[in-house]
Amino acid sequence: MKGMQVLFGQRSVVQSVAPSGVRRNSTPRYHFIIARRLKITKALAELIGILLGDGSIGIYESKGYSTHYVVKISFDKILKQEYLSYVNDLLLKVLNERGIVKHRKESNCSDLFIFKKDVVNLLLSIGLVQAPKWERAIIPKPFLSKALGRHVLRGYFDSDGSVVLTDNNGVLYPRLEMKISPSPMQEQFLLLLDQYKFKYGCYDIGRGKVRIQMNGREQLRKWYAEIGFPNKKHENKARYYFKHKPDQTKTLNN
Repeated sequence: MKGMQVLFGQRSVVQSVAPSGVRRNSTPRYHFIIARRLKITKALAELIGILLGDGSIGIYESKGYSTHYVVKISFDKILKQEYLSYVNDLLLKVLNERGIVKHRKESNCSDLFIFKKDVVNLLLSIGLVQAPKWERAIIPKPFLSKALGRHVLRGYFDSDGSVVLTDNNGVLYPRLEMKISPSPMQEQFLLLLDQYKFKYGCYDIGRGKVRIQMNGREQLRKWYAEIGFPNKKHENKARYYFKHKPDQTKTLNN
């Protein structure tokens, strides 16, 4: 369609079927094509960040059964339903699918699942990789642009980052942290932070993982203004920092 920006997609051919009892030539006829495509959008960029954080895309062989196709996004606390609902709405907007919510009472966590082959294949078609992400995860090239990279950062941080407030000799001090497993996306996230002129430190924390840390009021203010926090858990801590006293820090970080 003219004017529509499309990344990749899938195409399936639908065979025309004769009415019951009507004989047809054995040569199959094809009278229309269904095409599923993903547009390159800010919402898709944010979803990519979420999937690179606490998400996964899996294809699992099962002996004697059909292959399982799974998209999974995990959430740290069962009571944090607001962000889970936000992500489910994002799935609907981008993929036209809502996830199935399952709670893990033993670990106080929740998961969103989509068990559909076409959805998995669509996400793989844009350059995301199957689980495991360790040493393999990558941000697809179109989403490293200045227009879209900030939305990848937002999705990743909201799902797998943290806002930390500490009492530093009587002064409330903020920092933003993201941990990234060994993979090409480590360098890509650093490039995105450079692109938006954030000041950060990158520290080896063992087994190839790194912690990216942005310290201080100005970096928090810059992130809040330019990237944002759809996850209210992070937004509330940031807002708290700008309004409250350091003696309340412990409550904030629980």
